[in-house]
Amino acid sequence: MRIRLGYELTYSFAAPTPMIVLLNVHYSRVAALESPDHVRTNPLVPIQGYRDSFGNWCSRLVAPAGLFSLTSDSVIRDNGQPDPIAADAGQHKVEELPADVLLFLLGSRYCETDVLADEAWRLFGTTPPGWARVQAICDFVHNHIQFGYEHSRPTRTAVQAYAERRGVCRDYAHLAVAFCRCMNIPARYCTGYISDIGTPPPHSAGDFAAWMEVYLGGRWHVFDPRNNARRIGRVLIAQGRDAADVPLTHTFGPNTLTGFRVWTDEIPG
Repeated sequence: MRIRLGYELTYSFAAPTPMIVLLNVHYSRVAALESPDHVRTNPLVPIQGYRDSFGNWCSRLVAPAGLFSLTSDSVIRDNGQPDPIAADAGQHKVEELPADVLLFLLGSRYCETDVLADEAWRLFGTTPPGWARVQAICDFVHNHIQFGYEHSRPTRTAVQAYAERRGVCRDYAHLAVAFCRCMNIPARYCTGYISDIGTPPPHSAGDFAAWMEVYLGGRWHVFDPRNNARRIGRVLIAQGRDAADVPLTHTFGPNTLTGFRVWTDEIPG
C-alpha cells in the first residue's frame, strides 16, 4: 500500500520568532518513504536539524514576522495491515526490565503517577497482568473521556483529564500512559499520522494524533486509547515521556495558527 502524507501549517507572527518543529517521519519508518519528507517553509528560511535525547529528528528555524507556513508532501509504503496484536505478551517484573525502558515507568510533566497510583490499583489491580491489563486501561480511558476539539487545552494533565472526563487524543494518551506506569508497565507517548483507511465514512478532517506504546514481552506495542481500535496506516513521528517532550511545533514567542491541513490518503493501485 502507498499512502500520501503531509501537512500545511500557517502561522502569523508579530516579530521574528524561533521555532523547534518535530514534523519528520520517525527514523524507524524513514526507509519506507519514497522521497524525503523535508520541511519546506514559505518564505524560505535556514533550517538546522538535530536529534533529541529520544532519537526524534527536530528542526530549528526562526520564523519571520508576518504569515509563515510549514509544508511537506511525501509518499510512504505501508504493509496495509492493522496495528499488530500480541495478546500473549507478558508483563515484566520491574527488576527484569532493560535499563533503557525504566525512564518510561516514571512520572512526567503530564502524567502524575504519584497522584494516580492508588486509583490505578483500585481500578486495574485485579486485571490479568500483561496485554489484557493494558487493554483494560485503554477500554476504561476510551469510555471515561468525552472527545471534542472544543475541549482541547494545552495545559491539561492526566489527573485533570481523569477528573474532567473530556479532552482530545493527547489527553487519552496521557491518562492511559499514567495508568500503565502506575501498574509498573513502561509506557511512552507517541505522536504522528493516523489514516482513515479501512474505516467507514464519513471521515473527519485530517489531523495529527497521539497514542502510546507499552513495553510487554520484550518489545514495544502500539495501543490507541482514543480510537481503541487497530488502525491501518499509522505513521510515527516522535515518541517521548509525554507531550512536553514531543510538541509538533514549539514557538518561542506569541503567534496565531491561521491555517491547518493534514492528509494521509491511500493512493489507488
